[in-house]
Amino acid sequence: MIPVTPLPRLRLSADRHFLETEAGSPFFWLGDTAWKIFHRLTLEEAGHYLSDRQHKGFTLIQAVALITSESQDVNVHGEPVLIDGDIAHPNEAYFQNVDAVLELAAQHGLYVGLLPVWGESIFRSESQGFKLDLARSYGQWLGQRYRERTNLVWILGGDRPAVWPAEWRPGQPQGPDFIDFRPVWRAVAQGLAEGCGYKPLMSYHPIGLADSSCWLNDEDWLDIHMMQSCHDQPDIPAWEWVEHDYALTPTRPTLDGEPNYEDHPINPFHPSWNPRSGYFRDYDVRKQSYRSVFAGACGVTYGHHAVWQFYSPAHLPINAPDRYWTEALQRPGAFQMRHLRRLVESRPYFERIPDQGLLLSEPGSGAQHARAMRDAEGRYAFVYLPFPMPVTVNLAAISGSSVTAWWYDPTSGAAELIGIQAAAGEQTFSPPGHRPDWVLVLDSSAQNFSPPGQTVWRQ
Repeated sequence: MIPVTPLPRLRLSADRHFLETEAGSPFFWLGDTAWKIFHRLTLEEAGHYLSDRQHKGFTLIQAVALITSESQDVNVHGEPVLIDGDIAHPNEAYFQNVDAVLELAAQHGLYVGLLPVWGESIFRSESQGFKLDLARSYGQWLGQRYRERTNLVWILGGDRPAVWPAEWRPGQPQGPDFIDFRPVWRAVAQGLAEGCGYKPLMSYHPIGLADSSCWLNDEDWLDIHMMQSCHDQPDIPAWEWVEHDYALTPTRPTLDGEPNYEDHPINPFHPSWNPRSGYFRDYDVRKQSYRSVFAGACGVTYGHHAVWQFYSPAHLPINAPDRYWTEALQRPGAFQMRHLRRLVESRPYFERIPDQGLLLSEPGSGAQHARAMRDAEGRYAFVYLPFPMPVTVNLAAISGSSVTAWWYDPTSGAAELIGIQAAAGEQTFSPPGHRPDWVLVLDSSAQNFSPPGQTVWRQ
């Protein structure tokens, strides 16, 4: 049996908007999509990937155990996930490799958002592999196998809605074509809890342009809402979805589990797409990430289009990746995500709240939408500006007699002191113009904080 390297288990924070370790330390979900790591990488390659993500400041990877319920679903060693495609007979050899990757992740200080099965296996109407009893028994088998793994968050779903048609919402009439897959996911969740012997943390990865809260807000097994703002176009207003989830009852953490991937084609599903149609780059990634976190999310997932599929000369490309995964590891967006985490962790963590009322100028919409959050006690505030445009803020929201203002560069993590002024009235700040996006940081001078992003704040 592969030994277990213990990391502290994760749980919901006291106010249920964020995540923390069982010791009460903040946990910022900075995820990366490694959907096919169990299928396409050798253990040596997986170790290289995990080491890279650890050094870049990621805290969690998202990966899938079972992509399809067919015997052709095999790993790099040719070992199928299931014996003869039968969900009642998981393949021990395949899952020994999964065991080893999970242990490697723990050794690198990384948590794993593990999908028991990609949603298409349940969603396909012809699939016979996921009847309720088999879904529950598969969950039991996984839960019992990984009950001692402390670095897991279970993610049900997998790019599919929990009902069909996906536009249906609870309380609406169910038409003749309505299919409800929620009982299957309940069975998987029940099985996981039974196998673990305790209730593990669980989320749900939905179809693109949707949120788990669309169908699952009343599900007792769900702990963390997840949305997928997707790859259709830039500047999808994920911040509005976060606002929606933040206000729901019961209170749950929420995050964008699949925003636009770096170097992903923009809307490759459109019949007129060609390489000249464009790709999402690091700037697009930053805009979506900062604005959703500042709207109240417990973190965000980064993704690279070549990395999730581990594209290499050995595999056919999916949706026109423009480089191999080994090169893609070093793309600028992957380096820059740590600056968001460091910024949030450099100030009191659990007291941060979204507050667009801090802005006295128009926040704008779409590409120009600015987003603000602050400390509930007024000790600091952050404003993300996607363009170098002037912003007017209410300094009276900051406690104490004076405010220390900074510009924070989300591409480098560098902080530039603006100055100190009275904590009263309104003030307009104009960011430097030599690059597109900035974060305005306003600190209560009495707190004597370190420069933003430089050190982890300790109470």
